[in-house]
Amino acid sequence: MEALFGLMPPGLWVAAFAIAVLGGLVKGVVGFAMPMVMISLLSTLIAPELALAGLILPTLITNVAQALWQGAGAAWASARRFWIFLCVGGVVLLASAQLVRVLPIPVLLGIIGVPVVGFALLQLAGWRFALARQRAGVEAGIGAFAGFLGGVSGIWGPPTVLYLTALGTEKKEQMRAQGVIYGLGSVALAAAHVSSGVLNPDTVPFSAALILPALLGQWIGGKLLDRIDQVVFRRATLLVLLVVGLNLIRRALVA
Repeated sequence: MEALFGLMPPGLWVAAFAIAVLGGLVKGVVGFAMPMVMISLLSTLIAPELALAGLILPTLITNVAQALWQGAGAAWASARRFWIFLCVGGVVLLASAQLVRVLPIPVLLGIIGVPVVGFALLQLAGWRFALARQRAGVEAGIGAFAGFLGGVSGIWGPPTVLYLTALGTEKKEQMRAQGVIYGLGSVALAAAHVSSGVLNPDTVPFSAALILPALLGQWIGGKLLDRIDQVVFRRATLLVLLVVGLNLIRRALVA
């Protein structure tokens, strides 16, 4: 316990727990965005590198739960369908994760903030694009982009959601496919950042401590799923992300 509170003051722990619950709640309702919520909000309070370490284990556990929601057989079917996305994204993620320790903090803040703002603006504006079918080249390109973002920031949801939506993926399959892609990505992310040194004996307790709050939030979100207006909730979430992302960009520019 002393080691945990030696990492940061008790007040920041309370804030981190609240952020993990919020991230899990959003994930429980819309199926994604927990890493985006956590890295965006945590990075306003603590160093981006520590914020990244903090989201790794909660992201892994909640994504595994989402991937297996409809059973292992269904998860395997999704993995087979999107194997190109998974393989290319995983390789790029492993490579880009090594940049975290060498990139200046302003650059990291910008890498986190820009895609968050871009995603929020596109979604709020109602922008959509459509694909008639899966194309290997397109899937590999989007997978590589998602993997790069995932390696340096822990965020690979926006390009993944845009791709699945463009294919017109059925709602239940999309939720499951997100879980599979994010779950396998989370395993790669954890392995990559053990190698990069971001996830180490000093930061693992922080990340592990956020697992239960994140699971609690995910459970609450699942209970709320059928009781709230999902469109209103999604727009409110996007507005919060937009404000937080703009603040991260501001910090990157003035740092």
